[in-house]
Amino acid sequence: MVYFFNSVLSFINSHKVNNMLRRNFVKSTLGLAGAALAAADATAATPAKNNFKLKYAPHFGMFKNLAGEDLIDQLKFMADQGFMALEDNGMMGRPVEMQEKIGKEMARLGMEMGVFVVDKGGNGANTLAAGKPEHVDIFLNGCKRAVEVAKRVNSKWMTVVPGNFERRLPIGVQTGHVIDALRRGAEILEPHGLVMVLEPLSDNPDLFLRTSDQTYEICRGVNSPACKILFDIYHMQKNEGHIIPHIDWTWSEIDYFQIGDNPGRKEPTTGEINYKNVFKYIYDRSKKENKSFIMGMEHGNFTAGKEGEMAVIKAYQESDSFSM
Repeated sequence: MVYFFNSVLSFINSHKVNNMLRRNFVKSTLGLAGAALAAADATAATPAKNNFKLKYAPHFGMFKNLAGEDLIDQLKFMADQGFMALEDNGMMGRPVEMQEKIGKEMARLGMEMGVFVVDKGGNGANTLAAGKPEHVDIFLNGCKRAVEVAKRVNSKWMTVVPGNFERRLPIGVQTGHVIDALRRGAEILEPHGLVMVLEPLSDNPDLFLRTSDQTYEICRGVNSPACKILFDIYHMQKNEGHIIPHIDWTWSEIDYFQIGDNPGRKEPTTGEINYKNVFKYIYDRSKKENKSFIMGMEHGNFTAGKEGEMAVIKAYQESDSFSM
């Protein structure tokens, strides 16, 4: 730009162009040069969109200090940062109008919808392991309502937790009750191409579903493409460890992953899990088998505020930087 300006100015001087033309040229050219330099500075100040190897899915609220409270603005910010998926556990509880608005904006941005939790209703005490018809009915009603929500937000996956142990019954009988209930749920979801992903958890020792191998056994028993495993790496690190071998052993039934470091359930790099290695294993095997997973970012931010939100982005940049 400077070279061009000097060259033209030299031409005007050498050809004795009149003073008014010279002044007008200098004024207009300086204005163009200033605008071009300002645009270049603005471009340099805007960070490049991350080209992540895996489809990481933040949740609403994770970047609210940087993006604002508005959910649509948060979606735009996620996409601008290279996060091309979303998960929202509470989607079923949102007004229909908001579900539709979120679905339309995600379609516009080219984002995919990850899991939402099947809201079974009731007082939270129902358990499929007990085999009680009223508990099964609550679950099946939740599956039916989830179908309509999935259509609005263009979702494929929904999280299902079978509830607590029924300790008055043998474990085999409880397992049979859970399989029977999930088969009926799969009959509702399968015609729509939807998948309930079963999540073994570490939050409470009373929960029936605890390990990946137990969940694998149940999925094999249900024997439906509509019933698979949600492998939450944080929970499985707490309950069983040995993360990559367990992913390997249960791989055929896994349809979704969730992320959280341990201890603390915060972003990768804040705890003991070597997420760069875990992500590389999932990426390499997925590529060989032509599979694709959404990686739900179901964790908190280690540091509060804008600084903490930028740290989350940096943590995923670092953990996703494995060689292919």
